[in-house]
Amino acid sequence: MNATPDPQAAAAPGTPGTAPARGGRRSLALMLLLTLAGAVLVLWAVGRTWAEGSAAGLGRAHLSVTGRQVSGVPGALALVGLASAVAVLAVRRAGRLAVGALVALAGAGAAVAAALGAADTAAVDAEAARSTALAAASATRVTHTAWPWLAVAGGVLLCAAGLLTLLRGRDWPSMSSRYDAPAGRARAPRREATPADLWNALDRGEDPTAPR
Repeated sequence: MNATPDPQAAAAPGTPGTAPARGGRRSLALMLLLTLAGAVLVLWAVGRTWAEGSAAGLGRAHLSVTGRQVSGVPGALALVGLASAVAVLAVRRAGRLAVGALVALAGAGAAVAAALGAADTAAVDAEAARSTALAAASATRVTHTAWPWLAVAGGVLLCAAGLLTLLRGRDWPSMSSRYDAPAGRARAPRREATPADLWNALDRGEDPTAPR
């Protein structure tokens, strides 16, 4: 005689059936952590000084430019990646894969743009021309800081978050179906009361004008 499996035992915490759900939640939390950390690193780094130098002219002016002056691409792509990752829970299947690909591309683009800006002198030359009012002026004694490489690290984290979405996104929970628009549950139209119904209600001692 075969024993009937206990459904409560099958659904009890700690059983093998709950392992994929726990793994999905862990990987989702890791993706959100990578996205937040990567975006914060990029946005923080682009607000710092990336290059410094001097402008020869009326005296020798000290020049400095931030990452946003060097390139607006890393910060913009970090915001794109952050906004896209937030939408992961609102989409399913192919939509989630598309979001993962977008986050990965945004992170990779931010990292590449920051790496290219690490040795860029165009922004500090433009600052020299502005400060001296000479279009042909250029900066001298140009040095670069390590902040661009922090932005590169942030872009790599964003890219990793996107790749994790592509690999594990199908295991992640999504918004509850109770928030979806109800389909096939159209409410039946309410029948209008007739004069006969009103008289019958009065005969029963009911108030036909009372709200229902």
